[in-house]
Amino acid sequence: MPPPGASLSDVEVLRHVIVLLHIVGFAVTFGALITEAAARRFQLTPVMDYGVLLSLLTGLALAAPWPAGVVLNYPKIEIKLAILVALGAVLGIGRARQRKSGGEAPRPLFYAAAALALTAAGLAVIW
Repeated sequence: MPPPGASLSDVEVLRHVIVLLHIVGFAVTFGALITEAAARRFQLTPVMDYGVLLSLLTGLALAAPWPAGVVLNYPKIEIKLAILVALGAVLGIGRARQRKSGGEAPRPLFYAAAALALTAAGLAVIW
């Protein structure tokens, strides 16, 4: 953050907006999972995929070293990318099995998706 009285540059404002959209991506994914669990449906929905896609796109934008002077934590970026790929795989496999059975997604895959989404958010906040 700039010192008091100074203003953010346009690039810094854009970076903050992308961080906000990254958080929204998590909220969409995790919120959809919690909504399904609360309704006791345990179905994986396309909304979860949209949240993962938003998280992926904004995460890739945040991994670029801009504005100049931004220090990036590459191990954190790599781990979060691996978790996001795993989450996408779990959602894809779970939705395929859900479509095949015509009912709910397998519970272990549903819970794994929620755990992966929460782990990614936890890493972002704690690390």
